[in-house]
Amino acid sequence: MSDPNPCMTCGICCTHFRISFYWAEADDVPGGFVPAALTEKLTPHLRCMQGSNSEPRRCVALSGELGKSVSCTIYENRPTPCREFPVFFEDGSPNPKCDELRARIGLPPLEPLVFPQAA
Repeated sequence: MSDPNPCMTCGICCTHFRISFYWAEADDVPGGFVPAALTEKLTPHLRCMQGSNSEPRRCVALSGELGKSVSCTIYENRPTPCREFPVFFEDGSPNPKCDELRARIGLPPLEPLVFPQAA
């Protein structure tokens, strides 16, 4: 893909959803990887990213200005919900939820990905 990752200029999902995940993903548990210092306890089995459990939401790991230039400060160690939220589906079509959220901050809808044809 020659275009930059659209997430690097958006970031709205990091200010819209409560980012909750299984407690053992945190790095204070053997095998965990999400920085525990950036999480809060929800239930005995769930944690969430700080900043994502109250209004206004903004994940503590989000850096930058929405709609301009953003990044995740723990990208390699982000929790499962962040890893699994699809910007594009397998067929290259954009996730309608992304387009809905992007519109809230004045960003245009995503164009479908065009895959090269097999020879």
